[in-house]
Amino acid sequence: MKKINIIYLLLVVVFATSSCKEDFLTNLPETVVSAEDFYKTESDFAQAIIGVYQPVRSLYNTGLAGYGAWSMGEMRSDNTTFSYNASNRGYADREYVDLFIDDSNGGPISNKYNNDYIVIGRANQILSRIDDADISDDAKNNYKGQALFLRAFAYFDLVQYFGEVPLVINPPTSYAQTLQDRASTDAIYEQIIADAAEAAAILPAKAAQTTGYVANGAAYTLLGNVYLVLEDWAKAETALSSVSGYTLQSDYAAIFNPGNKNNSEMIFEVQFTDDPTAGAASNFAYNFLPILSNPGVIPGFPNGNSNAYAGWNTPTPDLIAEYESGDMRMDASIGYYSGEGYVNRPYVKKYVHGASIAPNTNDDWPVYRYAEVLLMLAEATNEQGNTGAALGYLNQVHAHSRTGLSALTIADQSQLREAIIKERQIELAFENKRWLDLVRWGIAVDVMNAQGAKIKANPQAYYYPDGVGPITEAYNVTEDHLLFPIPEREMRLNPDWEQNPGY
Repeated sequence: MKKINIIYLLLVVVFATSSCKEDFLTNLPETVVSAEDFYKTESDFAQAIIGVYQPVRSLYNTGLAGYGAWSMGEMRSDNTTFSYNASNRGYADREYVDLFIDDSNGGPISNKYNNDYIVIGRANQILSRIDDADISDDAKNNYKGQALFLRAFAYFDLVQYFGEVPLVINPPTSYAQTLQDRASTDAIYEQIIADAAEAAAILPAKAAQTTGYVANGAAYTLLGNVYLVLEDWAKAETALSSVSGYTLQSDYAAIFNPGNKNNSEMIFEVQFTDDPTAGAASNFAYNFLPILSNPGVIPGFPNGNSNAYAGWNTPTPDLIAEYESGDMRMDASIGYYSGEGYVNRPYVKKYVHGASIAPNTNDDWPVYRYAEVLLMLAEATNEQGNTGAALGYLNQVHAHSRTGLSALTIADQSQLREAIIKERQIELAFENKRWLDLVRWGIAVDVMNAQGAKIKANPQAYYYPDGVGPITEAYNVTEDHLLFPIPEREMRLNPDWEQNPGY
């Protein structure tokens, strides 16, 4: 009887509570704003668009011993490798990307896949509501254009690295709607082009845009990049010719200096700050240094705070050999350190500008620069047979006063193509362009197998300790390696999917 009375009392309390005007079961905490109450004012959309940019930072910088985009975009290529860390083998999944023995459980792939979809999900929330918002047309076009650009950018990233992925353009309202099949690459590219084209049409020009946010030049650059990958050369030229308001910096090193952020050459850069109250500092400079007991031996860095997690994205002898004698970009891009057992160990210097408080740096990451627009224009015009225009675009970059090099004189289309390929490798070194370039040019398998053979023949030239070298299975590169595996978590959530070939 006592047990029955207790149950009866609980039922009375529940029914009495449910009859109250203020139902605590349905009221949101005061610190939470529901989607229905948000996305109303210009201030709401201003906050929401910042939220779309935030995971882009995680794409490029995930902290110490991180999984930044450099692992798949740069270290997968012949430009960089890693310094083998004999004393700490806990970071092996980063090495696997370089060695071509990665699998669906790797941290780099899940970091890219997850953050791209966070960008897409947040952009979808804005795009599903902004047309009905009671805000000015200028503000509406600006926030909508940025959301469209960022969604297109994230899908372009996904389709190039993973191939077919789910195409989600509306916020799901049920669990069932979150389980979508992988869309064809044709459908994904169609959506990317539509988003980028609309963004280009409604975004303001660079001069009218708030610093740090993308302008229409970024959308035209993305659109041109997409057409370049699709080998639609004429449309690529048209889109890229619409990029205006940008100029090359006179000093190559100054492009990347934190004191010169959002300069005239930068079209889209990922924003970081070392303000200790912001929680938005970058760390990749520490990751790229040699493994040191005291990073303070590198000018500008505080003493202490060993970076035992470092040695990533180390420039290869192959890349170093590609620089022409007298090219001033080399000194701005690659540094060398001797000490602690190293003799002239190269490291990425492009992003090394010290730190006020270890290990937080103030460096941004360049995604699109005007120099790349010129090189894409060179490629697009050359592939259409207009070698004169192509050479002009190429020389604007190659023979600029900041390189110290003389103008090229090439009339043959195939020779000019090779010169453009080399110029992209040098000008855009360490900016996550090289792997995707090798893939779209159809030379990734040959280039990486050739480099792999050299590494196996002489591991110490590629920063392995004496007596250590890559395993036999490493660098056996096939066409299956041109895409990365879908993360294992996604495969388990979607058991009907087929994993990318080779994984």
